[in-house]
Amino acid sequence: QVQFVETGGGLVQPGGSLKLSCAASGFAFSAYTMRWYRQAPGKERELVAVISNSADIINYADSVKGRFTITRDNAKNTVYLQMNSLKPEDTAAYYCNAAGRWSGYWGQGTQVTVSS
Repeated sequence: QVQFVETGGGLVQPGGSLKLSCAASGFAFSAYTMRWYRQAPGKERELVAVISNSADIINYADSVKGRFTITRDNAKNTVYLQMNSLKPEDTAAYYCNAAGRWSGYWGQGTQVTVSS
């Protein structure tokens, strides 16, 4: 079955960095656009970054542009989110997701907390 396992979250001070990973399984990972979302308490889920299947098209939310970098390794069925210059408003649970027919599947997410 389709699964996403997000890891790499934690507590970090403002200005710090984290790298999230999402291991996907159960579908042809290399054929699908992948996305990172985040959801803060009391807020709707927000699209953070998108990467096409061959990584030739990448887009970011304005709120993270210049600070976050999305990459993927199709040989490892894994998508990454490098987060630099973290701010308290980046605090949220982060989730990865596949576009298209698998878009209804979600992992457990990984919590990122930015606080001094």
